[in-house]
Amino acid sequence: MLPLDTALNDLLNQLSSTLPDAPGLRVFESSFALNDSFDALTWLSSQSAYPQFYWQQRSGSEEAAVLGKAVAFTSLEDAQKFIRQYPDEDLRVWGLNEFDPSRSSLILPRLEWRRNGEDAALRLTLFSENSLRSDREFAKAYIAALKCAKPLPPLQSKMIREEHRPDKEEWCRLIKLATDTISNGKLNKTVLARATDLHFEKPINPASMLNESRKQNLHCYHFYMAFDPDSAFLGSSPERLWRRVGKSLQTEALAGTAANHNDDQEALRLGRWLMSDDKNQRENMLVVKDICQRLEAECEKLEVLPEHILRLRKVQHLRRQIQTSLHKADDTICLYQLQPTAAVAGLPRNAAREFIAEYEPFTREWYAGSAGYLSLKQSEFCVSLRSAKISGNVVRLYAGAGIVPGSDPEAEWIEINNKAAGLKTLLQPEHK
Repeated sequence: MLPLDTALNDLLNQLSSTLPDAPGLRVFESSFALNDSFDALTWLSSQSAYPQFYWQQRSGSEEAAVLGKAVAFTSLEDAQKFIRQYPDEDLRVWGLNEFDPSRSSLILPRLEWRRNGEDAALRLTLFSENSLRSDREFAKAYIAALKCAKPLPPLQSKMIREEHRPDKEEWCRLIKLATDTISNGKLNKTVLARATDLHFEKPINPASMLNESRKQNLHCYHFYMAFDPDSAFLGSSPERLWRRVGKSLQTEALAGTAANHNDDQEALRLGRWLMSDDKNQRENMLVVKDICQRLEAECEKLEVLPEHILRLRKVQHLRRQIQTSLHKADDTICLYQLQPTAAVAGLPRNAAREFIAEYEPFTREWYAGSAGYLSLKQSEFCVSLRSAKISGNVVRLYAGAGIVPGSDPEAEWIEINNKAAGLKTLLQPEHK
């Protein structure tokens, strides 16, 4: 018998226990034997239930596939309030926060597969405001409707056209407007982004796209949320927003970009240039200082580690990691103090957000928000960069660039092309 079947049968046996005809929450868990035949993303995308959420930590040590919802939340604050009512259940809430952190799509899943290192488990959650006994019957039907995993379809669809918002001419105009605004003292930095709509002959399978990204975009968080059969948001992000274990907090400043190269020596040369380039160093330090200022009232002494190069498939980044201890374990504080960071919005934060809202020719929605989970014990969210929104046969790719004094429109256009290439080349095999 396959490990999944074994775990599901165990959960069904546990459901035979006596449950009250009253409101409540109950969690059932079964250990899951890991083997090479089970791929969580493939299994998840084979199901007909929604929402679906997949997440893999950038080290690869943690992974989750969650299906359906026991409870849904439209803000992280509401999710945190809920799980605090059940401190003994080790509840995890998974999903996305928008660029505007007040809006979220978060779920306490009906079914949750969770792996930490070599240990994995399958969890089933019952929740009802009326009757746990009745919800048990829904849960049994839910398990009965699960489907066997089917191989992911290949990414084979011809691209019909490509549309940039803004196009290059408008982009150059926006960069000039941004640098003028900075020169006038109204901003220190802003981050402008581009949305690229790729139109294909046939619908693109989101899980297939993320699966290819998992193989090629290493050292990244991988996330996928399918809202229904026709719409999903996914990405492979290099940037941690925060990781909290108890009161211990880790975050980082990932800002400053250079191209990568297949030749290690050339990549090293580009990385050395990035480490010594004044514009990129200033951009990174602006982010560091902003993070420290936002957190200083909420934590003990902040420690900023030395900068280093993070080398990815298409680009390299300057990264400085930051760690501290919070006065209290509160993920709402982490979200609102850290998102959006200066690396995805600018400085001062409010002025930069107003500039973006007025001049960017699209709405960011989930782009440059965050993806991950929260629980009472710990939480971790990545910044939802290198991301795509899939609507049927249209794939929208996002990429942004930090604009500071001295930013050159042509160089910034090349930078966002390099960033978008991390996902775009998955859809154009001839360019891999």
